[in-house]
Amino acid sequence: MPVLVTGAAGFIGSHVVQGLLSKGHEVRGTVRNPENAQFLKTFEAAEGASLEIIEMNLLDGVSVEAAVDGCDVVIHCAAALMVGVKDPQRDVVDPSVIGTRNLCAAIKKYGGVQTIIHTSSVAAIRKTRHPNGEVFSSSDWCDDASPESNPYGFAKAEAERIMRSFVEQHANGLRPRLVTIHPSIVFGPLFHKRHARGSMAYLKHFTGKIPFVLNTYLNYVDVRDVAQAHISAINSGLDGGRYILHKEGIWMQELGKKLRLVVPGKKWATFCLPSPLATVMAAIHPKLTVRQVRSSLGRHVGYDIGDVEKELGIQLHSTEDTLADSINSLLELGRKV
Repeated sequence: MPVLVTGAAGFIGSHVVQGLLSKGHEVRGTVRNPENAQFLKTFEAAEGASLEIIEMNLLDGVSVEAAVDGCDVVIHCAAALMVGVKDPQRDVVDPSVIGTRNLCAAIKKYGGVQTIIHTSSVAAIRKTRHPNGEVFSSSDWCDDASPESNPYGFAKAEAERIMRSFVEQHANGLRPRLVTIHPSIVFGPLFHKRHARGSMAYLKHFTGKIPFVLNTYLNYVDVRDVAQAHISAINSGLDGGRYILHKEGIWMQELGKKLRLVVPGKKWATFCLPSPLATVMAAIHPKLTVRQVRSSLGRHVGYDIGDVEKELGIQLHSTEDTLADSINSLLELGRKV
């Protein structure tokens, strides 16, 4: 039976598809626009592997049912980004919440799904309001978010609650196995120009002409490790487990300094813009708000990942490899565009 990967053309989803094909799996990948997913067909496939690309809209229950039918493993990677969003309820919350409900309904209808791997985020774990420097673990929940105060955190936490409640409604012998994966900011090699948006925009900043960084802190992980965690979780990890995928936390100024070491030859930005000037810049920036900037300047959190490498049988990439491969991929993309 094929493994269903929703959001197959996304940054994480495409790496999951590549990993599954390399291990000989039959893959059914769902996308909103098949024209934007043709790059998936270029991935090398091991013997016995195959790829079927189908169009699916999470808000359309009929298309979700068609995608689930005949699959015994569901890897739910499809997600809405907080990029260029004008209506957070419509563009972020609804796809996550209603989409997860539709996916659960489809799984219930066909009854053949044995394992569900749900891509969540540390946003479902990190509270909206928290002390500076707090360290979160997989036992924490973002339970103080709302569509107004923190739409992304609300969407991720609510979608996970819906999925967990759905699984728990099953009798023990019929209950699908569930694992949720919670990445921090995701860096890594790109397969498509659209992958340069979202989390990779933090690194893309360094490849541009702006000579400064903000006093902000980034918690990140390699997309290849996130993909491998999803694939390993099909057979490894605790049933019901919540796994944080996170490598390192770093201030943007220090990130610029590391880039000068791992990718020499360019003066990557290391000058940190003073906070008052950063606030003024946010007021005139088309994609930033004063509230966003003020809430992040000088603040940081950490994540306790526990024994994720041991329990899922993975090994996280080194900081140097992740940064070098990410930046070189962005530079190569820039030369092609």
